[in-house]
Amino acid sequence: MSLANYKFNYSLISNPNKPLILFLHGFMGNIDEFNEAIQLLSDEFSYLTIDLPGHGKTQVLGSDDCYTMPNTAQALINLLNELQINKCFLVGYSMGGRLALYLTLHFPERFSKVVLESASPGLATEAERLERIKRDSQIGRKLIRSVEKSDFAAFLANWYDQPIFGDIKNHPQYNFMVESRLQNQPIELDKSLRFMGIGTQPSLWEKLPENKIPLLLLAGEYDRKFIEINQKMADICEFAQLEIIQNAAHNIHFEKTQEFVRNVRIFLD
Repeated sequence: MSLANYKFNYSLISNPNKPLILFLHGFMGNIDEFNEAIQLLSDEFSYLTIDLPGHGKTQVLGSDDCYTMPNTAQALINLLNELQINKCFLVGYSMGGRLALYLTLHFPERFSKVVLESASPGLATEAERLERIKRDSQIGRKLIRSVEKSDFAAFLANWYDQPIFGDIKNHPQYNFMVESRLQNQPIELDKSLRFMGIGTQPSLWEKLPENKIPLLLLAGEYDRKFIEINQKMADICEFAQLEIIQNAAHNIHFEKTQEFVRNVRIFLD
């Protein structure tokens, strides 16, 4: 997918003496998703952060196909080429973790080590994918209605009531995070959900055992669903290791920033 179809909003802080990490945010996140972690890592690493299609200030200039995982992945590779980044580390959270795994499996020569936080290879069966597409369509309709009713904040409040997020609403920075999420456009988020949601992305389960890039899989202690998924991933991929982060749910880098950074630093060292 040509870069001409996208106007990516990104930030590159590069030092030739420091290895570079490409960070990919989750659904409803943006370029600032990993700011706290980056502050703790910036003495040792350069970094590239990007608003993914449907998020933040990135503009999709082409058709809706530009939101799909294969096309988004190719566009990111094209961006790396333009920035003359031949190889880097890769860190992805949730949706960004699914995209990071796709990039790893399809462009393995570009990434030396990869951290997948609360991520998955997608859904293995057609029945699961169809069910998820149906569910994501319902979420998309709620997003569109939130525009009509001007209550995107209410949508976010309901979103973070989901069990996988644990008690994230009690985090001292929760309101700040919500303010950041509110910068997104619900109509664009709906497109991201429809075209790069877990139901529409290609399943990566069959390709995962072929992977030879070192993978660090992070899952939160209270996120039982993703512990189970990531344990299966580690079982079938020789080059994957799973770390379970104590006292965390789905959004580990937000809830337990220090522990997240400690694991990333050890793995990338």
